[in-house]
Amino acid sequence: MNIILFDKDVREFKKGDERYEHLKKVLHATLGSEFRGGELNGDVGVCTITALDSEKITFTFEGDKEDIDLYPLTVLLALVRPICMKRILRELVSLGVERIILTRSDLGEKSYSESSLYTTDEYKNIMINGAMQGGHTGVSQVIFASKVEEAIKSVDNNYTMLLLDNVVGAKRFKELELKNKRVCIAIGPERGWSDRERELLLDAGFIPTIMGDHILRTETASVAAVALSLEAMDII
Repeated sequence: MNIILFDKDVREFKKGDERYEHLKKVLHATLGSEFRGGELNGDVGVCTITALDSEKITFTFEGDKEDIDLYPLTVLLALVRPICMKRILRELVSLGVERIILTRSDLGEKSYSESSLYTTDEYKNIMINGAMQGGHTGVSQVIFASKVEEAIKSVDNNYTMLLLDNVVGAKRFKELELKNKRVCIAIGPERGWSDRERELLLDAGFIPTIMGDHILRTETASVAAVALSLEAMDII
């Protein structure tokens, strides 16, 4: 953890919470210890431990500046196996993606959307973990869509839209002019987009794009595409 995050109304961590364990076992915190913390999607500042025992840690927080630091990048992502999606969500938040649109797809397993990853707060906790790794308070907004056409409606004309696809991919990232642009990348499931979905995305104005000749796993493609986009946007 490069920062410890919490909700605006939270000023204690209970035993079993990974933040409690991190403070006790990694930082070896004691009464009066200070640590870098921040409110989710808010200020960053200094936390001071005011009480500590075997059950909980209580602290005060003095925020000094807003430090959300999310970039104007949206990832429209087809659902994949939950175990893979956990890694993807964590990394996309760490990289500073502003929005993540999760959608069912024609060739993806329908049961993925019914996973406990989404029906509980597990995905939110994973994303918070990603923000803590990234060292900023911003956590990506998540939008759920039941199908690709619904997901497309969440992206307006202010975005430069890229369809990451090895079937019709034509442009490489180095050929794209993305500086000072808002960008949306559409990334398909492990079996790729169906012809129907591909046509919908192209009709909506998505530009077919490739990263090379190799077919990548969705989790690899997601991180690589975001990194290439941020570079082309002149952010990294």
